[in-house]
Amino acid sequence: MLGLADDSIDPLFADLSADALDRMLEAGAEVVNCQRVLAKTGDTVVGELLRDRDGFFEWQHYPPGDVYDPEFHAQYYYHAHPAAERAEGEHGHFHTFLRPLGMPPGCRPSDVPDLVPPKDPNDALSHLIGISMDRHGRPIRLFTTNRWVTGETWYAADDVIAMLDHFAIDHARPSWATNRWITAMIRLFRPQIAALLRERDEAVAHYRGIRPQGDVFEDRALEVTSEQPISVPAQIDAIEHARRALRRRRGTR
Repeated sequence: MLGLADDSIDPLFADLSADALDRMLEAGAEVVNCQRVLAKTGDTVVGELLRDRDGFFEWQHYPPGDVYDPEFHAQYYYHAHPAAERAEGEHGHFHTFLRPLGMPPGCRPSDVPDLVPPKDPNDALSHLIGISMDRHGRPIRLFTTNRWVTGETWYAADDVIAMLDHFAIDHARPSWATNRWITAMIRLFRPQIAALLRERDEAVAHYRGIRPQGDVFEDRALEVTSEQPISVPAQIDAIEHARRALRRRRGTR
């Protein structure tokens, strides 16, 4: 995203309108502001979830029971794998979800061979994106996963992409700042998340092709289906560059 010519636009942003770029910049400002306010007291978006906990344990969800917004039916939690299984530089990661009552019209589970609808239809949740964090509470990577990793119901990439704008955690517990931060992160990195979701489906299709006898969605050999390193400052710089280039193309300031 760096080193682009004056009027060039990163391909991820090429089809975005000025309004879409502006919304991403607003989300970027929200992410930065949440981090800034927490840093003033030595806190981070991860530390907010670990506050008053008796240690930090592998696999355990933080906070216990996850964070769930019953208005938007969005959900997330933070956890960590054993050190040997973590990505380089990772402390832990967020998993984000949307439940059916919060999904836009038309989203339906994919017709996979072993699809068993849950007793409660709102339990057919979709995993949106994982966000890896470093030890300083900074986001360093986005990633998608195979179905078995989170026990989600599988939705096609286009449906999951349509869900992204519907993810919102709009209450104060366990942390107003962390809830606002994670909501804004999905908006700030929406183009990358969309691309990763399409790569996820391509990876699953490829894997099914080379191992046709098994259930690809339950195959422990396929865990992370796509990933990309990220930087909040670099993303904001790239969006601002794209916004300026779009204005120049239109002959406006």
